[in-house]
Amino acid sequence: MTRRGLRSLAAAVPVALALSACGGGDPGGGADGPLVFWTIEDTADRVRAQERLLAAFTERTGIGTELVAVAENQLTTVLTSAAASGELPDVIGSISLPIMSQLRTDDLLDTDAARQVVDALGVDTFAPQSLELTREGGAQLVVPSDGWAQLLFYRKDLFAQAGLRPPTTYDAIRQAAERLDGGDVAGIAASTTPADVFTHQTFEHLALANGCRLVGDDGQVALHSPECVGAFRFYTDLVARHSPAGNQDVDTTRATYFAGRSAMVVWSSYLLDELAGLRADALPTCPQCQGDPAFLAKNTGVVAALSGPDGGEPTTFGETASFAVLKDSATDDAKKLVEYLMTDGYRDWLAIAPEGKVPVRSGTKDNPQEYADAWRALDVGVDTKAPLSEFYDAETLKVVQDSPRSFSRWGFAQGKGELAGAVAGQLVVPKALAEAVNGGGDPEAAARGASEQAATIARELGE
Repeated sequence: MTRRGLRSLAAAVPVALALSACGGGDPGGGADGPLVFWTIEDTADRVRAQERLLAAFTERTGIGTELVAVAENQLTTVLTSAAASGELPDVIGSISLPIMSQLRTDDLLDTDAARQVVDALGVDTFAPQSLELTREGGAQLVVPSDGWAQLLFYRKDLFAQAGLRPPTTYDAIRQAAERLDGGDVAGIAASTTPADVFTHQTFEHLALANGCRLVGDDGQVALHSPECVGAFRFYTDLVARHSPAGNQDVDTTRATYFAGRSAMVVWSSYLLDELAGLRADALPTCPQCQGDPAFLAKNTGVVAALSGPDGGEPTTFGETASFAVLKDSATDDAKKLVEYLMTDGYRDWLAIAPEGKVPVRSGTKDNPQEYADAWRALDVGVDTKAPLSEFYDAETLKVVQDSPRSFSRWGFAQGKGELAGAVAGQLVVPKALAEAVNGGGDPEAAARGASEQAATIARELGE
């Protein structure tokens, strides 16, 4: 839910910075001043990009704007203070699903405005899963804008040499891990650190594939279900047998794959530019990479939607980011801003970080691929800039581009987003996995223990 790899509400810079993003003259905006837009895209280069976007909106519409960049881990605190002083923003951009749930719990969302924007843009132009994840009952809580996917990256060259099929299923992943695990190369690098939310996200990605859900049809916690036990068993066996020894996290899994020492790695789409050698502090280090920094990118395939033996449709763990229109905002102007950012300004919004902003709208009714085509051509990278299409073939980019159509998350579609956020934040699953992997525990006992702890959290939340 933050910028790269580690998605944690405690991962951002702990400051809030207000920045004017409008042109000169009478700012227009709402009745009490300019339209206030908060964003958690708070790094300096992203703030500048958003300033330009809002300035273009002001020039187009005459509606003044004020940009406020807020570190993600400070958003709840800043919101509480703003609500108490009657200074809430009109729109918040790039909010994650857990933040959306918190805003819903606090009754701060203008759901009518969100529905009206989605209807105006065209419901059919959105990836259906992006709308499902951002709805509760019949209410459209926010306007989904983009997302990042948890992906299984794999060495196409090693798979081809071994005659292996792409790792799209539990069986294919297990077979590849067993076949390719040997010498200096591990079968897979997957997170196991108990104090790391990345471990939760990695597990949830694989668990969703097997039909494991946080809550069942009866609304009760279901991490002890046969599907979840199967997912715990698969994960613990996979990492115990075929992942590097010791606790693995967001940094070590990347480093292992970048060194050419694992055949597969579970990571987010934020890995794409780094894998291509476009970020100086996270360069691939494999032997072949010395002569060709893009070697791994050229020889890596990606899988988004996975399936297990007990699952249904293939699924992908993904974070859907959204625009939230708040209650008591300058509603008409706020809707105009969100519509602008999802149409004429959409390309520039995605360009803020294309590898982590996969469009949930591929295009418009008249041009269904407009935004998808634009996304593929956008420059990515930190120290070096280049489009993804220079490093990845069309098939690989299509997997990433289509990933929002298979997004799923524990709890959100069932109206249990607050519970899902608490279970992830309290590291229920990573701690249970650690006991099973490192402590010699039984996967079934780990699933049962995680389910009991999640049920306790549910009771504390009054669910």
